[in-house]
Amino acid sequence: MKNITGHKRIPLSTLKALLLSLTAFSLLLFTSPHPAAAADVASSDYVTIIFTHDLHSHFAPARYLMEDGQVGLRGGFANLETRIDAILNVHPDSFIFDAGDFSMGTLFQTLFSDEAPELRLLAMMGFDAVTLGNHEFDYRDSGLAAMLDAAILSGDSLPIIALANIDWELSLANDDTHVVATLQTAMKNYGVVEDYFILEKGGVKAAVFGLIGKQAASYAPETRLHFHDPITAAAAVVAKIKADGLADIIICISHSGTSHDPRRSEDELLAAAVPEIDVIVSGHSHTLMSAPITVGQTHIVSSGEHAYDLGVLFLTRDSDDRFGVRGFMTLPVSDEPLVADPPEVSAFNFRSALLTNEPSEKITAKINSFRDLINENYLSLFGYQYDQVIARSIFSFTPIEEFAMTLRDEALGNLISDSYIYAVQKAEGAAYRPVDVAVVPSGVIRESFAAGEITVAEVFNVSSLGIGPDLIPGYPLVSLYLTGRELKTAAEIDVSVSPLMSDAQLYMSGLVYQYNLRRLPLNRVTNVQLVNSNGSISDLENDKLYRVIGGLYSCQMLGAVTDVSYGLLRIEPKDEHGNPVTDFEEHIVYDGTRELKEWYALAQYLESFPQIDGLSQIPEEYRYAAGRKTELYDRSLIALVSNPNKFFFIIIGAGVLVLTILILPPVLIVRRVRKKKKRG
Repeated sequence: MKNITGHKRIPLSTLKALLLSLTAFSLLLFTSPHPAAAADVASSDYVTIIFTHDLHSHFAPARYLMEDGQVGLRGGFANLETRIDAILNVHPDSFIFDAGDFSMGTLFQTLFSDEAPELRLLAMMGFDAVTLGNHEFDYRDSGLAAMLDAAILSGDSLPIIALANIDWELSLANDDTHVVATLQTAMKNYGVVEDYFILEKGGVKAAVFGLIGKQAASYAPETRLHFHDPITAAAAVVAKIKADGLADIIICISHSGTSHDPRRSEDELLAAAVPEIDVIVSGHSHTLMSAPITVGQTHIVSSGEHAYDLGVLFLTRDSDDRFGVRGFMTLPVSDEPLVADPPEVSAFNFRSALLTNEPSEKITAKINSFRDLINENYLSLFGYQYDQVIARSIFSFTPIEEFAMTLRDEALGNLISDSYIYAVQKAEGAAYRPVDVAVVPSGVIRESFAAGEITVAEVFNVSSLGIGPDLIPGYPLVSLYLTGRELKTAAEIDVSVSPLMSDAQLYMSGLVYQYNLRRLPLNRVTNVQLVNSNGSISDLENDKLYRVIGGLYSCQMLGAVTDVSYGLLRIEPKDEHGNPVTDFEEHIVYDGTRELKEWYALAQYLESFPQIDGLSQIPEEYRYAAGRKTELYDRSLIALVSNPNKFFFIIIGAGVLVLTILILPPVLIVRRVRKKKKRG
């Protein structure tokens, strides 16, 4: 346990501190609808928590499609800093936390291991503590260790990192490469808190600890770390906090997330199992809440993704010495002033401070310096520049927030999967082996395109995940072989598994299929066919091998799909000779001597389109879905049972077995009773 008293946000001169205090006092005096509020702010009975999660290196504002059809800008760390400062001007004793996945999502992540830009900017904005999400492991354990070392070497102020459920004993026991030991040393040098720490603000002592959830841990295939069950770990930490008796409030920074399915809502399960936790700042699920989720006396809060919104929670001490919700809001982050602001903005005395929103100059300057490093150290390898425009679209694609919400064909998914085939053909040249199918799961599509000019930075954002064995950021493409039967299984995964695991929804180039959601699960796909390179359609041969292209991460996550389907839907990738593939890195596609990265494949494809006024323009064919997967609405008995696969018979057989177990005993009992009556 660490005791951190009076943890400072950023070093301030005495004059600036005095000016902030005077500003806060004047706001309280003249804007508060409740005269007593000024005393409330300074009282140890009140707590303000400012929070974010799933920032994903979104330093710069992003273009997006607004409700009126126009394209606007939102987010950006310079705007986020201004929002935070507006709150701190009135509530200077606010706690500021981030619940993980602060990295990986834009070109700024390419500086992750060498410059630690995310942690350094979070510190500049005053964040007290963060936890690690699954994407902090995207550059492997060695990349995370290098990032922690780089953060220390920068000499900058840094936020506390808290993560309480690493199983070091098991991790080190299975460490045959010594990378886990290297990471452990880096974490010790940084001072990562592995149980809890005490942070005091405004007379309130908060015990804070961090967690990574089960699903999040499963989404980090590159790490060799093992993790304790988060609920078990949390219970142990909370027991220690209660025994030490130092805290007024217990706060968990959790990268576990919530879900509409109560069985999968990990932070709700945590709150129910460890009721002594007062607040859970919940990351991972990218949830934007309109109100906290309260389980018992535990309050769970989330504020969305990518710094598009800033979360603020106001608490007050109850008669039983626990803290109840006094107010909650998520403030939109942009360079525009708030117009339709929530009532809490006025009620908690900082409305006037938000009417203007000039982006922070110090954050802007730091971001610009990082952008220069991106051009010099990374994009120069590909012949690009950060702001270089490479294509134009006269229409907007589906916003990323709507992706995978419904099972459907998506034009952006089709565009990306088509780009894989184009780029592989271009890279292999005369040695090109025809690609039959390219696959893109929705989970690796991180951003969308709004209408207008498309820059290199925006292309990278769409396919921004990971790193290859070359240790150059960006996941590479991998070449594998699947049988026709397995391609049919892939279609069934899309239809039957993606409702349970939205990241598993697939967009495929080279296949067309129909499905009927009224059929039994795992038997919903009715017809799967191959689209040949000349556009003709042919049937799949069950035992024939077909060449398939996908991203490295997508291939590594096949095991998660198998787990969700309880092993029923299994795909075994093979090489061109039909031998099972165990190391996907041995099957990476190369562009000359360099790994062919997912984002670079997309960039090349966008540049290949016919030009208008000297700039490639995305064709109209990508304005709408291409009908690659089509839902059938037929409820007839024939439609529901025709073309059954093996799972149909398994499910029917299981159903018959259950009915037999339920019905047979009563029938036997009735027969025995009748026999007794006849004898009597």
